[in-house]
Amino acid sequence: MITDTILRMPRPQDVVGLSTQQLRETFLVQSLFAPGQLNARFTDLDRLVVGGVMPDAKPIELPNHKETGRAFFLERRELGAINIGGPGKVTADGKTFALEKLDCVYVPMGTKSVSFTSDDAKNPAKFYFLSCPAHAAHPARLMKSAEAAPVNLGAQETSNKRTIYKFIHQGGIQSCQLVMGLTALEPGNVWNSFPPHTHWRRTEIYFYFDLGANVLSHFLGEPKETRHLFLHNEEVALSPNWSMHFGVGTGNYKFIWGMAGENQVFDDMDAVKPVELR
Repeated sequence: MITDTILRMPRPQDVVGLSTQQLRETFLVQSLFAPGQLNARFTDLDRLVVGGVMPDAKPIELPNHKETGRAFFLERRELGAINIGGPGKVTADGKTFALEKLDCVYVPMGTKSVSFTSDDAKNPAKFYFLSCPAHAAHPARLMKSAEAAPVNLGAQETSNKRTIYKFIHQGGIQSCQLVMGLTALEPGNVWNSFPPHTHWRRTEIYFYFDLGANVLSHFLGEPKETRHLFLHNEEVALSPNWSMHFGVGTGNYKFIWGMAGENQVFDDMDAVKPVELR
């Protein structure tokens, strides 16, 4: 099911007065995965749709929604999906892609039929996906996590030793404007995307997973007017283009980052000095 309610972002000056519950209702997405279901939400962040699919014994079709304004969901959209569960398959207009855990598939604009299946209903696949508007079609493509040109960053001394896997980007799977990748923190490391940054050219969405029973604090807002959310496993934090996005957990974890906007250059960021944070 794709929920009819659109998640709309406030102006930065309006966030100042939001209560904890209002912040959570605005910037947090929960309960994406349920057995045998597709759950998704439209946002006004570059018209991104965030969703999760957890097939059981039967395939699950990607439905259309009135909000696309088109005859089928991907008529003028593209989609990227990363599997965080057991082995599964994504079939796009009759072409099937097999995904193990942490593999990524890109499905282009113009694809009429998309379905998701699990190889074993007792160990179901979990496909986390993002979709944004597109005006050009690129080839459908699968990328295994080992092919994603992993980049090692951070250090044990600063508790942010991590590996970044870039899937959909200028040097990897080609897309119209969607960018997706994955970051995995090493054991004993808890900070992500710190020192922080912003990028007015594109918005960003973080999906945190493999937290287990750990709790994570995700920080957002403008550098001199920060706010935070406490997240649990398999929850999403939405980040408008004016907001920072970084977090710290009570243990190591992974997160999928996704963006859309004017610019696909990964390192096009406006750095924020930690001493400037308020």
